[in-house]
Amino acid sequence: MEKSVQFYQDVLGLEVLYGGSSAAFTSLRIPNCDFPLINLQLGQPATDWGRMIFHVSDVGAFWAHLKQKGFEPNRPADAWGERYFHMDDPDGYELSFARPS
Repeated sequence: MEKSVQFYQDVLGLEVLYGGSSAAFTSLRIPNCDFPLINLQLGQPATDWGRMIFHVSDVGAFWAHLKQKGFEPNRPADAWGERYFHMDDPDGYELSFARPS
């Protein structure tokens, strides 16, 4: 939980609504949004594949931000009418950061 909360809060800028790094359950959201974006629960990770897509204003700048924080995201690419890149969160879930072309 501690690694995930730190990642989503400190690296991606989400706001903790409930719980926190030592809690068994945490809800986070993008600041100034009305609903939770992600709920984290301590326990076994899900085995099914899924991807959460974050729309960002500048894919290249956000990719550089993550590299500066010590992460190794895939290089940005263009497909499906957008510029995007993927990386895994601390629990191995795939995230996509994209901007429509």
